[in-house]
Amino acid sequence: MNMDVLKRNNVNIIGKGSQVIMFAHGFGCDQVMWRYITPAFEEDYKLVLFDYVGCGKSDIGQYNEDRYGSLHGYAQDVLEICNTLSLENVILVGHSVSSMIGMLASIQQPELFRSLILVCPSPCYINKPGYTGGFEEKDLLELMEVMENNYVGWASFLAPVVMKNTERPELVQELGESFCSMDKEITGNFAKVTFFSDNRKDLPKVKVPSLILQCTEDDIASDKVGAYVQDNLRHSEIYHMKATGHCPHMSDPEETIKYIKQYLQKENISA
Repeated sequence: MNMDVLKRNNVNIIGKGSQVIMFAHGFGCDQVMWRYITPAFEEDYKLVLFDYVGCGKSDIGQYNEDRYGSLHGYAQDVLEICNTLSLENVILVGHSVSSMIGMLASIQQPELFRSLILVCPSPCYINKPGYTGGFEEKDLLELMEVMENNYVGWASFLAPVVMKNTERPELVQELGESFCSMDKEITGNFAKVTFFSDNRKDLPKVKVPSLILQCTEDDIASDKVGAYVQDNLRHSEIYHMKATGHCPHMSDPEETIKYIKQYLQKENISA
């Protein structure tokens, strides 16, 4: 077993079951963000949690700008964790950018994965001819400039946009603090890779059955984006959630758990 990989990504394994569920966090977050979800699955499943390099308690010394200059580098992390632990039939639950990272991993080694559960996915955040990603490129470039010049201000602006649920300021605060707790340069690179990637052509390559969890009033991945993902992803279905914002696993864990369990039961994926 390659212990370097497990240390690099701060891999933690919990749960009493044999069927593996791997939880992959979104941009600017870490595995702690899944804490409202995991208790509902610990009794019946084997849960694998990790941090991308530069996030959480990962080994920041292992960060390589070339490797992580595209989402493929992060997908390689997922595959190396799976291979190091000899995992198979993995259910990967990926939030936000990890939806695309999980897809890329499944394209490379489809035999490792049983299904993908994509929480608020977007293959491209920028508006293109015939495609509504939600952002104009110039707006994202301006956001990157703010991030470079006023990192705390950038985090304070972005956190409520992502989280919504402003009536629960503790969630907005936690997300903002998560952004600020990470290395500025690495987070800036991850932001560029996240928001300027275009994975639309990868959608039809995915062979693994997939569930899309689409939130209400999600300013980061709108209903149009969710519909586009479903239209271009074979063997996929979409559940429209009442949860608002871009982080339902934090703002409405009960509904998120309900839909994940409903999908697993429908797909006859038992513990």
